[in-house]
Amino acid sequence: MPGAIRISPTRAARAVNLLRAVQFTHPPSCPCHSNPAHHHHGPALHQAKRALATPIDTTQQKEYAFEMAASSIRFGPGCTKEVGMDLTNLGSERVMVVTDGNVRQLDAMKQVIQGLEQEGIKYEIFDKVRVEPKDSSIKEAIAFAKPWGPDAFLAVGGGSVIDTAKLMNLYTTFPDADFLDFVNAPLGRGRPIQGKLKPLIAVPTTAGTGSETTGTAIFDLVSKRAKTGIAHRNLKPTLGIVDPLNTRTMPSAVHASSGLDVLCHSLESWTAIPFYERVPRPSNPINRPAYQGANPISDIFSLKALRDTVKYLPRAVKDPEDHEAQSNMLLAATLAGVGFGNAGVHLCHGMSYPISGQNPGYKHAGYQVDAPIIPHGVSVAVTAPAVFRFTGASNPDRHLAAAECFGVDVSNVKKESAGEVLGEALAEFLVKLGDQPRGLKALGFGREHLDQLVEGTIPQARVLMLAPSLDTQNIDAEREQLRGLFEEALEY
Repeated sequence: MPGAIRISPTRAARAVNLLRAVQFTHPPSCPCHSNPAHHHHGPALHQAKRALATPIDTTQQKEYAFEMAASSIRFGPGCTKEVGMDLTNLGSERVMVVTDGNVRQLDAMKQVIQGLEQEGIKYEIFDKVRVEPKDSSIKEAIAFAKPWGPDAFLAVGGGSVIDTAKLMNLYTTFPDADFLDFVNAPLGRGRPIQGKLKPLIAVPTTAGTGSETTGTAIFDLVSKRAKTGIAHRNLKPTLGIVDPLNTRTMPSAVHASSGLDVLCHSLESWTAIPFYERVPRPSNPINRPAYQGANPISDIFSLKALRDTVKYLPRAVKDPEDHEAQSNMLLAATLAGVGFGNAGVHLCHGMSYPISGQNPGYKHAGYQVDAPIIPHGVSVAVTAPAVFRFTGASNPDRHLAAAECFGVDVSNVKKESAGEVLGEALAEFLVKLGDQPRGLKALGFGREHLDQLVEGTIPQARVLMLAPSLDTQNIDAEREQLRGLFEEALEY
């Protein structure tokens, strides 16, 4: 690969990668120990028949089905102006508009207010959403919404705004619930949302999170120094209004970090364990997680989003007038949202939460905020080269297909090199994109922070359970693997 940046793994890393590759690409004939070579052989082919009347351990029964859930999506330049009519069509009369101080000044908000006023709909604006929300800022937003008693919510902004609106909707619908009731286990109680919420229309102004399509909301739980969230299908917006005109005001730095979130959403959902390998099988369909593992429908969205991100993100970052690239990145974010919203993400995201939550003081250039900030997309992408070297052996074909999206000729690449090749392609992509920290050291982390980062990752069970090659059954082994990943991610 001309111009590629070659990263030489240690001898130990080479040995481990080779052993993993041999294990997975040349599985033993015993069905108890063999590993499926490809996701789509279907669950039936991999379930050994039980010959004896032994008790069934339901906690170890594998999944046998997957579900698809996504918000209705409207895509088109200028379609924001239809939002007032949409709310009238939903029968809404009192709307809580959710945004932040910066977005409130933008044309997207002007369009929204004009649409509401033309329809004669009463509205109240909450514009104090925090970028990268904390539990305290979420609770402030909920406290603002409860006494007003809205019958619908309208979120105008990036992922932080849309996620905050989702939780305002949840806790005004269930006003007596304790805040931790629905928060993902083990940090919260992880209870399912048993009932429909009020209508929520999401109008994204950044091309990254895909939050307009998903039932996921993320925030910092400050007392635990960890990022967590709430995930359930009932959280997803009723409608996502995806208007390319609304991303034209994004600064270049925001285009880059938002786009890196799309990149990792698509890569992680494409390489997550297949849905039929996930345990436990839910005893009731309401308990089936939103993040289920790779499946044939999510794959279509994830791979398309990956190809488009590689093609259009560098253009969108380089040229603020390249509206074709911006529009395609916004659509890619939505496509990736459908993909990961049903398949899930894994290590890059699981490891990103303590990276941003334990920020030593880094402030990313191009962000108009007073406090230190590691943007979500930056915290996700900084570990990606290390992560995909690690996961490569779990499914070499998938990792090579991903490498092809970056323009790598994989025709003569051996399967045991799949992770190395994809990791190298990612590192080169990030360097060429420009202004990206080349590892955790550039964010201010050192070896003395690794143990804390590991401990902040362990609670992210919802995403770690989907990570290929990670030993989640043995906590000591899992800690060791995560520490190795953080160590390798110190620089690339």
